[in-house]
Amino acid sequence: MNVFNPRNRKFTAYLDHLKTITILLPKTYHNGISAYFFLESGQLKEKIEISEIIDLNDKKKYICRSPVEPEIGKIYWIADEHGGKTDLQIGAVIRTEEFDRNFFYDGALGMEYSPEKTVFRVWAPTAVKVQLNLYKPDFIKAKTMDMHRGCQGVWTLVLHGDFEHYFYTFSICVNFEWKETVDPYAVAVSANGTYGAIVDLKKTRIGRTPLSPLLSDTDAIIYETHVRDFTIHPDSGVKNKGTYLGAAEPDTETASGVPTCLSYVKKLGITHIEFLPWNDFAGVDELGDKQDYNWGYNPLHFNAPEGSYSLDPQNPYARIIELKTLINRLHSEGLRVVMDVVYNHVYIREDSSFEKMVPGYFFRYDEHGMPSNGTGVGNDFASERRMARKFILDSVKFWKEEYDVDGFRFDLMGILDIETMNAVRSLLDQYDSHTLIIGEGWDLNTPLPPSEKAAIRNMNKLSDRIGFFNDFFRDTIKGSTFHIHERGYVLGNNDYLEAAKRALGGSVAVKEGKTGLFLEPGQSVNYVECHDDHTFWDKMNVCLREEEPEIRKRRQRLATVMVLLSQGIPFLHSGQEFFRTKQGVHNSYRSGNEINQIDWTGMASNLEHVNYVKGIIAIRKSHRAFRFPEARLIQKHMHFLDAEIPLIAYLLDNVGDFGHWKKIIVCFNPSRNERTFELPAGDWGILADESNAGTEPLRIHREKTLVIRPYSSYVLAL
Repeated sequence: MNVFNPRNRKFTAYLDHLKTITILLPKTYHNGISAYFFLESGQLKEKIEISEIIDLNDKKKYICRSPVEPEIGKIYWIADEHGGKTDLQIGAVIRTEEFDRNFFYDGALGMEYSPEKTVFRVWAPTAVKVQLNLYKPDFIKAKTMDMHRGCQGVWTLVLHGDFEHYFYTFSICVNFEWKETVDPYAVAVSANGTYGAIVDLKKTRIGRTPLSPLLSDTDAIIYETHVRDFTIHPDSGVKNKGTYLGAAEPDTETASGVPTCLSYVKKLGITHIEFLPWNDFAGVDELGDKQDYNWGYNPLHFNAPEGSYSLDPQNPYARIIELKTLINRLHSEGLRVVMDVVYNHVYIREDSSFEKMVPGYFFRYDEHGMPSNGTGVGNDFASERRMARKFILDSVKFWKEEYDVDGFRFDLMGILDIETMNAVRSLLDQYDSHTLIIGEGWDLNTPLPPSEKAAIRNMNKLSDRIGFFNDFFRDTIKGSTFHIHERGYVLGNNDYLEAAKRALGGSVAVKEGKTGLFLEPGQSVNYVECHDDHTFWDKMNVCLREEEPEIRKRRQRLATVMVLLSQGIPFLHSGQEFFRTKQGVHNSYRSGNEINQIDWTGMASNLEHVNYVKGIIAIRKSHRAFRFPEARLIQKHMHFLDAEIPLIAYLLDNVGDFGHWKKIIVCFNPSRNERTFELPAGDWGILADESNAGTEPLRIHREKTLVIRPYSSYVLAL
C-alpha cells in the first residue's frame, strides 16, 4: 500500500456519489482557490469538472463531476493545479441507493468453524486492505494474515487446521486509517468482549423440549425480568445468584419456605418470561466483583451472550452453554422465553464494529452530515440499508435457530423501518408463526421518513402479528408516566373512564367501521409498569402519599387485574403483583442490586395479593373469550354495561364456543365506596370477588343486584 500519512493532508476530497467528488480547500491553502483538479490512480489521470463552488467560513467547497466512476476499494488521488495531492476518501457515497444495491451480499458472514478448517468472512467494501489477527488461547498474537477481497466487498480467509479455542479480530484499512475490531457476527467472545472466539457451536447444543403451539399471540402472558435481578436477592434461595444457571435453578424458596424465582413464576401461571438484554453489553466488568450494574441496553456484540451472567466469563463456551441451559430449563417447565433485542443503536458508534468495518454506512446522518440521535444514546442504526437489515435478520435467525427463543422484544422499534420489521415477521413465520414480536412503537426523531418508521402510527403497514407496547393503556389506567402527579382511572381519575373502556377492549375499534388505535388485539401489549420509569408503587408513593398502604395495594392489584382481563397481550413487570419498589428511582439502569433486585421476602409477605393475581391469570387462561385473536370477535361478543360512575362492567356474551362459560361479566370499582351493580337475570357463579379469584365459583349469586366492594374486581360467569 502507498505510504501516506493522513495527518499530512493539505486539503481533503470525498467520494460522495458514484461520480461526484467533493473537495475542501482550506483558505490557508492558496486562499482556497484552484482552477482545476485531476483524479489519479496508477496510469489513470482524468481531469474532473468543477460543477459548483461554495464559500464556507474557513474553506471553499468544490463539487466536482468525474468522467469515470472510481472503483470503491481502490486507492485514488486528487491533484490540484498547485501540485498538491490528497487521497480520495470514501464519503457519502456509502449512503446512496447505488452503493446499497451494488454491494449487497446475501451470503454467510462471520466465522465458520470445523476441525479441518475455519473460514472467516467480513463485509468491508470500502476497505483497501483487511487482515485477520489470530490470537492463541493465552491471547498472545499468533499472526496477522491478509484477507482476500471478493464480490460485493466481502473479504475471506480460510485457515486449514484446527483453531478451536483461538481468538481473532479484524484490522480494516479505510481512508488510510487502520482500525482493529471484533467481528460483528461473532457468536462467542472473550471476557468483556475484547476478542472474537473460535468455538464449535455443535459442542454447545443440548436437548430441546418441544412446546405445544399457541393458538394466538393473545394467549401469551408476559413476565419481564432481568437475569441478575431475578435471583440476586439474599432470600431468593438460589445458589448461583445473578447468573444464567441461577435463573434456571428449580425448587427454590425463601427462608420461610415460599417458592421463588423459576418455581414462583411457573406457579403464577404466566406463559412467557421476557429477559432484559442478555447479548454482550458494556457497563459491567465481567472480570470484576460485579458491584457495577447495568440493564444491558449498551450493546457490544449482538450474537454473543453477556459474560457477567456466567459462572466463568473467561471461557467462551461457558456463557453459551449456561444460557442454553436456562432456556431449555424454562421450556421443560412449560415456559417460553422472550429475548429483549436492541438493534436500534450501539453502545458507542465510533468504537463499534460496524463503524470500523464500513465507516458511515450502518448509521443514520442528518442533513448536515452529523450522526442522528433519535435513540437518545448518540446513534441510530440505519436498518433501512440492505446490509444493516441483513444483519438484523441474520441475528434474529441465529437466536431462533441456535438458542430456540420463543419471542423478541424490540427496544425502540419505532427507530427501525417497516420493511425490516415485516421481514423479521416473515422470517420467524418460517419457524413458528406464533414466535412473538413485540416492540416499543414510539415515533422518535430520526432521519427515516415518518411513513417508513415501525411506529404505532404506521401499525396498518406492519404485520398485525407485531405487537406494540400500549402507552395509551398504561397512561389511562395508571396516569402519565412523565407527569408523576397525574392520576389515571385506577388512581381515582374518572375523566379516564371512557378511555379505560377502550383500553379494556384491546384498543381496537369498538364497532365495525370505526377506527381504533390498533386493527387487531394482538397488536396491543397491555401494561401499567415495566423496567422503565417509576414502578406503579413508587408513583403512588408520590401522588397518593397520604393514602393508607393497604388501599394503595388494592389499587395496584386492580390495575394488574385490568391488564390481565383486557383484550390483547398482557405484560407484567416482575414483582408488580407484590408491589415492587425501586425506592423512588425512576431510571435504575445502573442503580445496583439494592434498587433493582426482586424482593422475594416482600413477595412472601404479600401472598394474599399474589394468590389473587394467580387466580385471575387462571381465569384468563381458562376461557378464550378473554383473549380473542380478532377484532371482529371483540366487536361481536364484548359489550359494556350501564353502571354507576366510576364502575366499569363488561359482558362477554354468547361465548360458549370459546370455553366452559356462556356468559361472563367483569366489573371494576376504583373508588373508595361500595357500588351496586344490576346484573342480567341468571344464576351467576362468582369466580372473583374482592378477596379471592379462581376458576371454580366461590358461590352462586341469584339476586338481581351485586355489591362491588371498593378498589376491587369481580368476575361472574353463567
